Amino acid sequence: MQEENLLQKIIDIVRDCEGILLNATDMERKIHQKAGRGNFVTDYDSRVQAILQTRLLGLIPDAVFLGEEDQMDHTDISKGYAFIVDPIDGTANFTRNYHASCISVALALDGSPILGVVHNPYQQETFCALKGKGAYLNGERIHTSDRTLAESLILFGTAPYNEALTRKSFEVAYRYMSRAEDLRRSGSAAIDLCMVACGRAEFFFELALSPWDYAAGALIVEEAGGFVSDLQGRPLTYDRRQAIAARAPRVELLDVSL
Repeated sequence: MQEENLLQKIIDIVRDCEGILLNATDMERKIHQKAGRGNFVTDYDSRVQAILQTRLLGLIPDAVFLGEEDQMDHTDISKGYAFIVDPIDGTANFTRNYHASCISVALALDGSPILGVVHNPYQQETFCALKGKGAYLNGERIHTSDRTLAESLILFGTAPYNEALTRKSFEVAYRYMSRAEDLRRSGSAAIDLCMVACGRAEFFFELALSPWDYAAGALIVEEAGGFVSDLQGRPLTYDRRQAIAARAPRVELLDVSL
């Protein structure tokens, strides 16, 4: 299947799931605690993931499927095609009707993303990218900004599922904030990555994210002209939990010890 045609089919599948988020009700009875403070899953996460798994594998039956509700240690994405999916990124926001959540789908080949879609149903914004072919928002080409760190808006996540990283997260945030213009915390890594990609912010970091949190967004940042790495500038992998930094080209990484 032609890449552009495949991308459009995946966008259509993702958008077909938006009603599940927009029409969600009776949230209190449908929240389940997972391991870690503030780590939730809802019946809606499971419902969206089940639909995505069925329909995406219908496009590429031989692909591996890795969703947030799966176990990373039992899914090998290193060979062939793999869908890496977060059915609702920003679940804590979703449970509170905070309206900063999205659906994130990446398609990887031999362990590296080649296609990414992030759809925010509350803003009706669909970010997407094909490797080597640029990044787009609702069909319009997007680019990272040309601002420096001194002019930057910093976005960060607090790694809430890992309490040992709480203090360090704020230390790193302070280090960047003391050199930048301002700071924000949205609660959705995928949305934050897209904010860097389209130039609404210049830097995002979080000290512990899983591949479904960043696979699609990282590709979108790269295709928009930005850089993604860990906080020391080393390349990302997509087979484990790790720290991530995304930045506009004129924003330098600072020396931080983890």
